[in-house]
Amino acid sequence: MTEARGSAGLNGTAYAPGTPCWVSLMVHGMAATQEFYGELFGWEFQPGPQQLGAYVRAQLDGQEVAGIGQLPPDRHLPVAWTPYLASDDVDLTAETVRHCGGTVGVGPLVADDAGRLAIASDPSGAVFGVWQAAAHLGTGITGVPGTPTWNELITRDSAGVAKFYETVFGFEEEPVVSADFDYLTLHIEGRPVAGIHGVGSALPRDRGAHWMTYFEVTDVDSAVLQVLDLGGHVLRPAHEASHGRVATVADPEGAVFSVVRTGH
Repeated sequence: MTEARGSAGLNGTAYAPGTPCWVSLMVHGMAATQEFYGELFGWEFQPGPQQLGAYVRAQLDGQEVAGIGQLPPDRHLPVAWTPYLASDDVDLTAETVRHCGGTVGVGPLVADDAGRLAIASDPSGAVFGVWQAAAHLGTGITGVPGTPTWNELITRDSAGVAKFYETVFGFEEEPVVSADFDYLTLHIEGRPVAGIHGVGSALPRDRGAHWMTYFEVTDVDSAVLQVLDLGGHVLRPAHEASHGRVATVADPEGAVFSVVRTGH
């Protein structure tokens, strides 16, 4: 994991195509979920586009950081954080996704005046979003506690899907040279923006390939205790990693994410 700060359009310009620009979570209980993340990250909430049902945008210091939406009661979809990758032509990106063996599950469709979106999955089944910005550029603040700091694809082997993402989004890759660690860092315009981690048979059978969002926190151990107090779960306790102290947790509805203190 390498920090993606500096890749954002935080000065009023759009994110470069291929850059993770937003994260969104679709849940059953909107009020309880807002309470959980509000307590954990200090988020406040404002209404967002309602095309896919009730939707709010989480804010820190008045800057938008993430979205939370209401799942339709008749749709039994997994509750999971989904990263959105920037595109300057979501229709063309969706067409390329299909051409390269992926699937487009939602859209492309217009989200009010905010922009245009699609939700897709790669050939291994991992779900991601595509965002073509209009009024809403994406995450407005990074590098402080409570903000998404990294997105990582957890999959069986990195080589299997790397070519898909490189073709669809124009990523350049930088592999970690290691006999026992399968990891690729994806770059846009020379900057690291996301990772692909091949975990082989350790891939969770109940989840399959999936994207993991890392959120910056001040203190990982305190955040883990707070997750438990708020009704969440710990999947991997706090530990030191190459990029800082990190833990993997789940909210009360089961959405998995990681909290990290990178030490900057």
